[in-house]
Amino acid sequence: MTATVAPGAGPCETSASWRAIGTSVHLIVTEPAALEPACRMLHADLAAVDAACSRFRADSEIAALDRAPQVAGRTGPVRVSPLLAEALGVALRAASRTGGDVDPTVGGAMSVAGYDRDFSLMRHDGPPLKLTIRSVPGWRQVQFDEQTRLLSLPAGVRLDLGATAKAWAADRAAERIAAELGCGVLVNLGGDIAVAGEAPASGWHVRVQDITGLPEDPPVGPATVVAIHSGGLATSSTTARRWRRGGDVLHHILDPRSGLPAAPVWRTVSVAAATCTDANIASTAAIIRGESAPAWLSGQGLAARLVTESGAVRTLGGWPPEPPRDAAGT
Repeated sequence: MTATVAPGAGPCETSASWRAIGTSVHLIVTEPAALEPACRMLHADLAAVDAACSRFRADSEIAALDRAPQVAGRTGPVRVSPLLAEALGVALRAASRTGGDVDPTVGGAMSVAGYDRDFSLMRHDGPPLKLTIRSVPGWRQVQFDEQTRLLSLPAGVRLDLGATAKAWAADRAAERIAAELGCGVLVNLGGDIAVAGEAPASGWHVRVQDITGLPEDPPVGPATVVAIHSGGLATSSTTARRWRRGGDVLHHILDPRSGLPAAPVWRTVSVAAATCTDANIASTAAIIRGESAPAWLSGQGLAARLVTESGAVRTLGGWPPEPPRDAAGT
């Protein structure tokens, strides 16, 4: 969790935490009576998203595409569920908006790099892998009609919606909870944060850090607290899901142009935007863009915080200045 909800943000808030879809889940509502029904709604939403989008479940809808009939070198067309159709539409729009930086056809390359199961089940240290540069099939090879929900893929292409599905799920759940229960709500899925409804008077206080930690624990490394009243906040990191194969350190954010983990320029990028989905698309693309990320983020008019591999912090677009660090560097 690279963005954590700061404790003590307001006396009327009440919260619950658990794990789902391979990540930490933190839910806060502004009305104590709303917590139990909000938890039920979020549990149900995440279970549905997992059943549709998880590439780690043999019984998921997206995994079933690997077993779909093929015609003329392509899988399908297959009519997908409304939920998977929405998730796929988000992923393809992200690819278009980022010039292909955030590409849902990296699933095969992700498996080759060793990320072929839930991260908690992976061997974090293993024998060397022979990884070669090879571009992924590319999002333009995906044929998808959102009206009919018909999907066709080149044979052998495996989809990975991990770059967008979690943030989209946070947005979707927060909006539904706020609308149905009439309260302010914050949904935090492993650092992808969406808020909806009426925020606390001082905003939702979120601690942003690039070393994974719990909200009640003091931060390790550079950290800051920001307040948001609407929209979303997301942090993309090359440190939270990292593993070794031989002497090589690998991570889960792949550059679609090479099929390899993005170059180590930024270890985390945090972005605030109109939605959590927008924020996560931008933060992921920034990791992949490397040195050119600050200019690109500025051109998008986004507030962002970027941390280099050495721990140096750069902020832009109105992101609050970094607080001074003490002699211990905390």
